[in-house]
Amino acid sequence: MTQKDPFKWKHFQKEVILNCVRWYLRYSLSYRNLEDMMLERGIKVDHTTIYRWVIEISPEIDKRSRLYLKSTNDSWKVDETYIKIKGKWKYLYRAVDSEGNTLDFMLSAKRDTKAAKRFFKKVLKGKHNEQPRVINVDKNAAYPAAIKQLKKQKIFNKDSELRQVKYLNNLIEQDHRFIKRLVKPGLGFKSFHTARRTIQGYEMMNAIRKGQINSIKKGDIIGQKKFIESLFDIAV
Repeated sequence: MTQKDPFKWKHFQKEVILNCVRWYLRYSLSYRNLEDMMLERGIKVDHTTIYRWVIEISPEIDKRSRLYLKSTNDSWKVDETYIKIKGKWKYLYRAVDSEGNTLDFMLSAKRDTKAAKRFFKKVLKGKHNEQPRVINVDKNAAYPAAIKQLKKQKIFNKDSELRQVKYLNNLIEQDHRFIKRLVKPGLGFKSFHTARRTIQGYEMMNAIRKGQINSIKKGDIIGQKKFIESLFDIAV
């Protein structure tokens, strides 16, 4: 199946567009920062144009990169953090394994059993993830209820162990910081749609940064850059 070309009909070269999107998703920059950075390079592009590029291309980076993710292990650490949208706090569900590799993420308007179930199902759909041997969560009562229902539905293995011990989740709480640091320059999101699509890019870029792509190591900035370019058939 041929993937759509997100650069079709754009007025700028796709290398320029992808660089702007990649920098925005990887570093703590505002859209106006990027507008100035591009102007220094002799390219005049409005910050609102860069914003549209990020909203359109972030989900494509997420979708195309998932095919190359390394396998994670069966020790899950699950937690949610807060994201401000139109002045109100929403919930970003996140999960990593015991080595800090991202399992998956999900933005939700609510923090309840239904949302927790939906998130767990999303994690299990990832081909790079496996059934959990142990699931570490905080004291949120929605998690035990969701896991109980999923075991009853035979979606989770019945012998998956639930641990509600806060200190065991220090690893994911530290991992939250990278995402929160990226959100901060934008001073919150204007819509749920915008937040969801942008966070897809943040999270996948974070996974790439952590070395979760096959054959590309953590810290290999050039390799990571070339990988992103290869997703969109940019010669590397």
